[in-house]
Amino acid sequence: MPFELKKVLVTGGAGYIGSHVVYTLIKTGQYKVISIDNHHNSLPASLSRVSALALSELKSSLNRDPTESEVESTKIDAHTADLTSSSSVNQIFSLYGQGGIWGVVHIAAFKAVGESTQIPLTYYANNVSATLSLLQVMTQWGCRRIVYSSSATVYGTPPEIPIKETTRREPESPYGKTKVACEWMIEDLCTSTMDGKSVPFQAISLRYFNPAGAHPSGLVGEDPKGRPGNLLPLLAHIAVGRIGNGDPANEKSILKVFGDDYPTVDGTCVRDYLHVLDLAGALDEEGKLNERVFKSRTDIVGGKDRRPGDAKFKAYNLGKGIGVSVLEIVEAMKKATGFQFRTEVIGRRAGDVPYLIAEPTLAQTELGFSAPRTLDVMCADLWRWQKANPQGYDA
Repeated sequence: MPFELKKVLVTGGAGYIGSHVVYTLIKTGQYKVISIDNHHNSLPASLSRVSALALSELKSSLNRDPTESEVESTKIDAHTADLTSSSSVNQIFSLYGQGGIWGVVHIAAFKAVGESTQIPLTYYANNVSATLSLLQVMTQWGCRRIVYSSSATVYGTPPEIPIKETTRREPESPYGKTKVACEWMIEDLCTSTMDGKSVPFQAISLRYFNPAGAHPSGLVGEDPKGRPGNLLPLLAHIAVGRIGNGDPANEKSILKVFGDDYPTVDGTCVRDYLHVLDLAGALDEEGKLNERVFKSRTDIVGGKDRRPGDAKFKAYNLGKGIGVSVLEIVEAMKKATGFQFRTEVIGRRAGDVPYLIAEPTLAQTELGFSAPRTLDVMCADLWRWQKANPQGYDA
């Protein structure tokens, strides 16, 4: 009899983090991955490449023909839909029947801190309303497990560094506030009751710090539409010539640094960067999603400790526990690319905080999480992807 694959739905599966999570899930050989993506900031080609890469790696790792189940696990059910449309999401769930989707990894969201300060209502509509709708549809179709893609921005300016999961949540940007709002919703659902009985809903929130890098093959990476809002892909676009035509003297090639008067080593903001594959590996590298993610013995969220054994919602920080500044990132990318980046310091950006560095011990202990890939590896993998795909997936 063929092995029955657990169906796991990944929202935003074609995006940067989503595609690497999908790759990691496929590599376990335990899951049938379903993706929902509206391609606001992604392209379908990313999943085609992930599927082909996983199948190629599977065949090369075997000294036999792959089984039907193994081949099937490399195929992705990709649906183009908007999470804000509950009818579209409901229709996708209906394809797999009651209880047919075993769990959800919810990644899809708008995620730019600066942009969120300009169009906050758009962020609330897309991030919070879509999550509410998704949870309602999940409940209707008997899907009771969710991994939520959260963010270190939920902490705002933390009172101490490194940041622990028990740190109070006081975000300073609309983006961060939408992440907290979604965490509250999911936590409330997990601790709710119906007819005097607990609702059998399990969830964790993975508070990512700064994902970076790409798959070392150079086939899958970050391909933001328009000018990148994050530092590393922006530097990669400058170095490859998508911005400033590859000329360091071009005005468009100059990196605008938002403030150099923070209380940090060089005055620029310090962030905790981890390789995107290390991040994805925290979710499930071994095909033991239920054991590693949903079996928590205590619940520690926002400073609250519940009794041992009754946890249904738990948050984990995913980071290296090491901070690097904006200028240190620029130097690392100079080394990786050979491009002589120029910088110009301008005023601080609303919503930015001086330090965001994780205390990742909880994830290391309970999820087996590790982030061994260095900043140099992140930059090298990013540059390998960008050089091979100067125009991204469009090429």
